Amino acid sequence: MYRYDEFDHAFVSARVEQFRDQVARRLSGELAEDAFKPLRLMNGVYLQLHAYMLRVAIPYGTLNSKQMRMLAHIARKYDRGYGHFTTRQNIQYNWPKLSDTPDILTDLASVEMHAIQTSGNCIRNVTADHFAGAAADEVADPRPYAEILRQWSSLHPEFSFLPRKFKIAVTGAEKDRAAIQVHDIGLHLKKNEAGELGFAVYVGGGQGRTPLIAKKINDFLPEADLLTYITAIVRVYNLHGRRDNKYKARIKILVHETGVEELTRQVEAEFAEIRDGELKLPEGDIRAIETYFAPPALTARPEGWEALARAQKADPAFAAWVNQNVQPHRHPDYGMVTISLKPIGGTPGDASDAQMDLVADLAERYAFDEIRVSHEQNLILPHVAKGDLYPLYQALEKAGLATANSNLITDMIACPGLDYCALANARSIPVAQEISTRFGSLERQQEIGELKIKISGCINACGHHHVGHIGLLGVEKKGAELYQITLGGSGDENSSIGEIIGRGFEPEKVTDAVETIVDTYLGLRRDPKETFLEAYRRVGPKPFKDALYGSASVEAA
Repeated sequence: MYRYDEFDHAFVSARVEQFRDQVARRLSGELAEDAFKPLRLMNGVYLQLHAYMLRVAIPYGTLNSKQMRMLAHIARKYDRGYGHFTTRQNIQYNWPKLSDTPDILTDLASVEMHAIQTSGNCIRNVTADHFAGAAADEVADPRPYAEILRQWSSLHPEFSFLPRKFKIAVTGAEKDRAAIQVHDIGLHLKKNEAGELGFAVYVGGGQGRTPLIAKKINDFLPEADLLTYITAIVRVYNLHGRRDNKYKARIKILVHETGVEELTRQVEAEFAEIRDGELKLPEGDIRAIETYFAPPALTARPEGWEALARAQKADPAFAAWVNQNVQPHRHPDYGMVTISLKPIGGTPGDASDAQMDLVADLAERYAFDEIRVSHEQNLILPHVAKGDLYPLYQALEKAGLATANSNLITDMIACPGLDYCALANARSIPVAQEISTRFGSLERQQEIGELKIKISGCINACGHHHVGHIGLLGVEKKGAELYQITLGGSGDENSSIGEIIGRGFEPEKVTDAVETIVDTYLGLRRDPKETFLEAYRRVGPKPFKDALYGSASVEAA
């Protein structure tokens, strides 16, 4: 993974001291909240419903055990003993004191971490495939390019105050595990016929109030032109993006209103002006960054196959966990392990300080000191020998981290909702907990198969409900909480926005509604191999509407 150089250390330390001064002036009353707000947001500090919240950047979701231990330390010392991993591969602390935030940032800087640009109208944390560098279907590791984008975008003088927040995601695999088509810019690393590396470039995706799938504006951008082309896109957006209406300020609205052909023309015109300038990436610089992401030396471990088979036969619970939470690695003697942060009845994405410490220990012992955060709010150990899977599982099981539900119905995404967020209209966590409990039987989950539920407590869609196979949106109507259901969404390489199925459901009825949807799917699928999404795309919404509403009105909430 990337290691800070002298510039990085000086840069982050200077930012911490600058913010320490700003916090001191705010606490003394010298700085009013209106003036302080944009300063704290650029350093990841929000004012939520009950307290401040600090969002810490985990660039492209990669960290080591030393950094994970620091996250655990912060949870223990400055918060309430836990952290919340998010859909941007970050971690949030929900209860820090404002007076402690400079000390937290100092502690983070000691392990080469920060909270810069985790909020504000700037280029946010660049996300990537959580299996990057390990997946068998990968053309090349996308993280070196994500790091180049991180360095370029940090406190960029031209792009620090954009019309609205700006999000970039990168994948280098055939299967999109980074949801690039619902980002402001999505980059798909690929090779052309000559074997050269480049990117398919998608622009204008996003969720929230106006969910849209990104449009491809370049099928193959040479890697040397990455920064120049991204600069051209953001310049066009910065020039023409709406600043008079925050609900229409994202680049997706600009693409929609301008038209993809005209926007592409403007981007290409700007690109032509600057393509041979100082932003052109020398191949030596790209390869130098790549050296930081060289894969670990994976020695052959053929004995692991027999040990794994023996353990699976002896322990059915372990066998189920391997089947669900371990994916094939590019090296046949290894696997990619998903550590589920979705215990049955638990809060999706939460991890205690003790659990974070344990994951750090296990990463050192079994996974070459590498940990990833997925945008689906789980943790990943990307390089684990098959012969080490059983002792790893046993350690996880003792800590409540061995739930065998990756990609199943209880592996839900959920935002913090009205329990924490000042913007939310409804609670997300209790709904997720109730659904998880209802479908807690592993046998039932396996019968249902792959099904992604995503829950948001408001239209901002932090829970990605628009691209859930089943999406739940909390809304407020006449002072009461309701949950609007969408079906058929997807955030993979075949992205789609879910369709609103009808009027909303009261909190006490939403789990029954989900169960009705699931039972309807089980009754109409062609065979057990047909997933929920495949069945929905085949039959459409009508059978589900009929099951939910019968002949009653189906107007949306």
